[in-house]
Amino acid sequence: MRVGIIGAGAAGLTSAKHIIQNGHDCEVLELQEDLGGTWVYSDDVGVDKYGFPIYSAMYQNLRTNLPKEIMAFPDLAFPDKEKSYLTQAEVLNYLHQYTDEFNLRPHIKFNRFVSEIKPLEGNRWIVRSINKINKEEIEDEYDAIMICNGHYNEPVSPTLEGIEKFKGSATHSHQFRSPKPYKGLRVIVMGAGPSGIDITLHVSEVATKVIFSHHSTYDIKSKYPDNVEQRCDIKKILNENTVEFIDGSVEEIDAIIYCTGYLYSYPFLHESCGITITENYVQHLYKHLINIKYPTMCLIGIPFNVCALQMFDLQARFFTAYLDEKMKLPDFDQMLNDEKSDMEERIAKGYTKRKAHLMGVDQNAYYDMLAKTAKLKPIPPVMTKLFLHCIQCLICDLMNFRDLKFKIIDEENFIQIL
Repeated sequence: MRVGIIGAGAAGLTSAKHIIQNGHDCEVLELQEDLGGTWVYSDDVGVDKYGFPIYSAMYQNLRTNLPKEIMAFPDLAFPDKEKSYLTQAEVLNYLHQYTDEFNLRPHIKFNRFVSEIKPLEGNRWIVRSINKINKEEIEDEYDAIMICNGHYNEPVSPTLEGIEKFKGSATHSHQFRSPKPYKGLRVIVMGAGPSGIDITLHVSEVATKVIFSHHSTYDIKSKYPDNVEQRCDIKKILNENTVEFIDGSVEEIDAIIYCTGYLYSYPFLHESCGITITENYVQHLYKHLINIKYPTMCLIGIPFNVCALQMFDLQARFFTAYLDEKMKLPDFDQMLNDEKSDMEERIAKGYTKRKAHLMGVDQNAYYDMLAKTAKLKPIPPVMTKLFLHCIQCLICDLMNFRDLKFKIIDEENFIQIL
């Protein structure tokens, strides 16, 4: 088969590796000049030198919030280092090492902006793309499609009442590159996801005051720097430099950074592909992965709060098993009912549609289900155990958790060395 893979980040690389190892041909269409996806740093924001969008949200001095012991692909460990928490550059170097280890580079077409993917008769696909450098419009046909473009492409910024009055800067973390512009300022960081927590600490190194504004249900017990104060959500902007919080308190500020997440976005998918998104719930996917209407398309990496690279690898193996006819899928109605049942179970837990793809404490069950269904080697349970342990370490000590070091003992157990 000839397989088209969209994106040469971690998900696209492992997808290519498994497609090639199973005897298929593939092309990886990558928007950037280099591989690595979200791990590629650029000073630029908005559009690149060719006028095409920059999707990277990487910022200076980022270190991982999970240890390398659970961040590697199962078939290539990170180089042995004394530390567990790595820099952006070290992760990017690892992805280059993985690419060269499995000779993936010849299959990657760089500087390709995918404009449309559409099903053809005979269960094939047409992909239209643009060569960014010479603006040539290109059409390719494939037997299968693997979407690996990540989900940090379309930032979500809240609509704050009175924001038009505000005279300071108000930007999304997608455009954050360095804390330097916030030196000496009073800054609000909105949102308690991984980027909100981390950017709060970065900005606190240079800002006069940082207000960490969120409504997280996590019990964030950690101590913060002295110039950081946790507050509730913003109610409205009162004037050019004053905000009111929902508890009625007010504060004078100079800047707002929205760490308010992203929307799943696949603007290149023609409506005939059958994929829809409602309240950030990507629908018509079997097992959060395979296009129910056209099963020769999959979307790698939809679930979140997971051991990402381990999951990408497993999902790629699952889809490849289907392409190789080593596994049969249920019929159309059965797959729709499976998707519906999954969402009903989530609603029963109190989840909204925005948590339709949340795994977290349930990720091991998801991994085991994929492995059992396709008769694949499962992800060892120790990965989920260490993931959940590290989340608690982060919540309890934001300023020092990256000093910890771990070692995996076997498929069930790990030890914390420091």
